[in-house]
Amino acid sequence: MPLALLALAIGAFGIGTTEFVIMGLLPEVANDFGVSVPTAGHLVTGYALGVVLGAPLMTVLGTRISRKRMLMLLMGLFIAGNLLSALAPVFGLMLLGRVIASLAHGAFFGIGSVVAAGLVAPHKKAGAIALMFTGLTVANVVGVPLGTLVGQSAGWRITFGLVAALGVIGLAGIAGLVPDLPAPEGVRLRHELAAFKNVQVLLAMAMTVLGFGGVFAAITYIAPMMTQVAGFADGSVTWLLVLFGLGMVGGNLVGGRYADRALMPLLYVSLGALAVVLALFTLTAHHKVLAAVTIILIGGLGFATVPPLQKRVLDQAHGAPTLASAVNIGAFNLGNALSAWLGGLVITAGLGYTAPNWVGAVLAASALVLAFVAAALDRRDKVLNVVDADRMSTERQAAVPH
Repeated sequence: MPLALLALAIGAFGIGTTEFVIMGLLPEVANDFGVSVPTAGHLVTGYALGVVLGAPLMTVLGTRISRKRMLMLLMGLFIAGNLLSALAPVFGLMLLGRVIASLAHGAFFGIGSVVAAGLVAPHKKAGAIALMFTGLTVANVVGVPLGTLVGQSAGWRITFGLVAALGVIGLAGIAGLVPDLPAPEGVRLRHELAAFKNVQVLLAMAMTVLGFGGVFAAITYIAPMMTQVAGFADGSVTWLLVLFGLGMVGGNLVGGRYADRALMPLLYVSLGALAVVLALFTLTAHHKVLAAVTIILIGGLGFATVPPLQKRVLDQAHGAPTLASAVNIGAFNLGNALSAWLGGLVITAGLGYTAPNWVGAVLAASALVLAFVAAALDRRDKVLNVVDADRMSTERQAAVPH
């Protein structure tokens, strides 16, 4: 794998850290600004919505410049947003900083996926994408726990300052290691938008929303579920999230390894198993050891879907993949927001803290159904192509004079 992928992974590590570390620092931030914890929670929601909106917006703005330069500009935006968050004197400015940083998220992973896939041979594309996403998964094992620890002991502003420094390292790596690939010839916005006319692209994005949404339906409410149902101490939640992050790392690597060999079978297995594990979590959440094992499995199975889904979008939108790839990253965050909302509804309805697991199981099972639909459409198209080829061959033979 090219060394340039390391630079992309470092950028991904910083982005993953800033996205999730705020969840462990909400009480400190709320206390410093004199706002309630739910109000501070807008820093999470604002970031997610910024990713959804920023992915297509920033990708469209970058269609006329080289991908390397666009990646550098995105890292600059990421650095500026985190510095503003670190130095913000009032809550509104910190929220603005979070939104600015989030605008880089979707486009960075979208364009980065295209660049990573272009750096390797065709049969190694999913592995290259997975290597870049390893930065995001490792952030949940190392970056988020360390950032939370630093923020709780030295102040949350120090955490966001360190995240900005990670962005500087990522920017330097991209500048020095990523080749200066020119913008693709003949690709215009209308070509990028045309990819969304492809039903298979839309199906892959819907699988992204539902499949990864299933993961976050459970993980969003992991703290109250583990403390009030499983009986863990409050301080144990951080290490349970580390287990989740370890599962993500393993699932991402497995997904990258096998997506190049058997993409659709991998999706069948991972989505089907994820639905089953999430359903079982309603039972295993009552037992400490079983709950910990289940959390690892959810992280592993959930992230095993990321490389194949991202590769499928790239494959289906092969003529102009950049915008579709970035929008699919936004789809992950849309799934997070949707599942968190649905999980909150069932808890508010009095169904208990394990009820979001059922929501997640239904979402993952729905994504599995869409995977079977996509495969059926693939088979139909192959049959139609064979029929069309035979018909054209017959017509050419009939036109030849005997």
